[in-house]
Amino acid sequence: MHTVVEYCYRDAGNFKSFGFVALEGVIAGADMDRASRYLSDLFIAEQIGVPPLYDDLYRWSGGPTASDHCWHEFVEFRMVPDDEIPERSHRWGHVSDCIDLIAHITVWDEALAPHATIGFAHSPQAMFTVQVPNTS
Repeated sequence: MHTVVEYCYRDAGNFKSFGFVALEGVIAGADMDRASRYLSDLFIAEQIGVPPLYDDLYRWSGGPTASDHCWHEFVEFRMVPDDEIPERSHRWGHVSDCIDLIAHITVWDEALAPHATIGFAHSPQAMFTVQVPNTS
């Protein structure tokens, strides 16, 4: 069994692209509570090592636009048998390692995304409300 995390990139014009991350193992027990807490917010794909989804929209826009920013969002997570992992899934590692990584992030680094270097990064407050849970 694997845990599949669906995520998306939604630009300021509300154009969307979806992706999947396949994690080894299933979420159970204490990890279920942690997953619900940490896999329900916005994130910067480059900071957690998953493929950013901006490029999927570039084929229509011809490249970055003023609507682009660095934030992705978690859509859902579900447990699936090995033979039902979506074909386009990025294989990441074990589910508990992913949750641990996200749980220890206290500041999302917009500079990791390409839009920061070309002038299209926006603070999360300008587009969304991002709350990083206090892990202490």
